[in-house]
Amino acid sequence: MSDALRTPRRLRHELKFRTLRVAEVQDLTPTLRRIVLEGADLDGFVSLGFDDHVKIFPVAEGQAPILPTIGPDGPVFPEPRPVARDYTPRAYDSAKNRLTLDFVTGHGGPATEWAMAASTGSVLGVGGPRGSFVVPTAFADHVLIGDETALPAIARRLEELPAQARAHVVVEVAGAASRLTLDSAAKATVTWAVRDGAPRGRAEALTAAVETALALVDRSDAYVWIAAESGVAKTLRAKVLDMGFSPRAMKAAGYWRLGGAGAHEVIED
Repeated sequence: MSDALRTPRRLRHELKFRTLRVAEVQDLTPTLRRIVLEGADLDGFVSLGFDDHVKIFPVAEGQAPILPTIGPDGPVFPEPRPVARDYTPRAYDSAKNRLTLDFVTGHGGPATEWAMAASTGSVLGVGGPRGSFVVPTAFADHVLIGDETALPAIARRLEELPAQARAHVVVEVAGAASRLTLDSAAKATVTWAVRDGAPRGRAEALTAAVETALALVDRSDAYVWIAAESGVAKTLRAKVLDMGFSPRAMKAAGYWRLGGAGAHEVIED
């Protein structure tokens, strides 16, 4: 198979800020809440990469979102700058004009607080995605590693993989009840690393699970994707590199930072 079929593509989208309303709320697990949003502003929404992210602008119940405007050089933020967080578009239904976001709960923060208080009719500001990083599905093996914050992207990726692909998934969750049914046409193996009362943002459980789960995975035609707390993601990236996976077919990202707020970073050498 040619390298062209394995080369990721970066695509840019027209930036738009939207005011949306909650159509549905569902608790998938004790630590994962699904919010389905709708509204005429969703017309033209585009998300082509499984790990795309939108900016959400949570507000207190009864308040309207304060959103940036689009200037000649990009977004112009009002002062004081509104709180914003990055979230993966879990799904977009263009026929129903509905956007699904999944929120990890139980750790505080403005986005989580908004999600826990949200009900039908609640309002949320959403911006983007500004672009997509589209990873081909042609790889024989797809390695997906992360904590709860990575679950929306992992679940979305599994749903788009073809039947001939092999998927190797390692996910850290708070407890056994936080495990999620993950659907895929691919031959998927899922390993759950359960913290069971241990604190979030430590690398030990995921690192041990990765070492065991990936020991026999073929490195010759594999794409590795990692997302977790920033320090943990760096540790995991180093681990899989030591195991012989190629840095040219790998993406690692910090979806949050222990002791920080609003972090989202791509991790490279």
